[in-house]
Amino acid sequence: MKKKVLAVLLSAAMIAGVLTGCGSKGEEYTIGISQFAVHGSLDNCREGFLAGLEEEGFVEGENLKIEYVNAQADAGTAALTADNFVTKKVDLICAIATPSAMTAYNATMNTDIPVIYTAVSDPVEAGLANEDGSPVGNVTGTSDALAIEAQLQMIREVLPDATKIGIIYTTSEANSISNVAAYKELAGTYGFEIVDTGVTAMSEVALAAADIVGKVDCITNLTDNTVVSALQTVLDEANKKNIPVFGSEVEQVKAGCVASMGLEYYELGKQTGKMAAKVLKGEAKASEMNYEIISEPSLYVNYAAAEKISLSLPAAYAEDAYQTFDEIIVE
Repeated sequence: MKKKVLAVLLSAAMIAGVLTGCGSKGEEYTIGISQFAVHGSLDNCREGFLAGLEEEGFVEGENLKIEYVNAQADAGTAALTADNFVTKKVDLICAIATPSAMTAYNATMNTDIPVIYTAVSDPVEAGLANEDGSPVGNVTGTSDALAIEAQLQMIREVLPDATKIGIIYTTSEANSISNVAAYKELAGTYGFEIVDTGVTAMSEVALAAADIVGKVDCITNLTDNTVVSALQTVLDEANKKNIPVFGSEVEQVKAGCVASMGLEYYELGKQTGKMAAKVLKGEAKASEMNYEIISEPSLYVNYAAAEKISLSLPAAYAEDAYQTFDEIIVE
């Protein structure tokens, strides 16, 4: 009799385990994270993504396994990473930055693996979303669309007599191409002309920077992964000519850009993590979720960077800035 009761209890426990996912593969999820390059904003996205998942009950080492690969700004590596994740049949791919998002979507097109991206400036231009924001497939995420008009307003406040803004961008990055076009469309409203120069690899950034600083009053940096990875090279050339470089997010300002109307990438990552959690919980499919954009940009200022080139910033920035820095922090 005791044996029979014990067997019944064990069977009940096993059924409960199946229903709750305890002890089954259903409880542990594997997410492949494909990050395109090493720089602060994308790192912040990744950390925020994991924090967003954790807030929704998905904790690495408990019910979540993370496989992380950084492509070191190489598109071929990003493509191989996505293919490898598909081979391993991960439950979801988180793609950080446009090139990683595009390769992940291409790799998963004939599978049921959802892709959740972040730090994609223009999902429509990248072929990841329709004009109305709806997904083109089993792919969605968050956009770090630049606040270009706010940036131009800020540059005009800092440099009332400037006429030419330089932009260095990677010709193969869809988000950079669309951002340059947007800058050119809006620049005239604020009395600026955009002088742009394209590069195809990080090795070309130094020459492009040395050339452009002789043609412009300042440089505004995009979230271009290749150029951001070589930001110190751009800053070195600009500092020689006392040309201010404006960033597009907080990490670039910390690293030596004088100011930015930028986004908080950690929060962008958290927003992305919560979207991924909905997919893992079965509350929604990636193919049903429009991409999301973070709220209004914030002003970031680096007084040490401004002092280095003898640039005076508006007095109001001391109070208006969301965050200020009194040193240049290069990691």
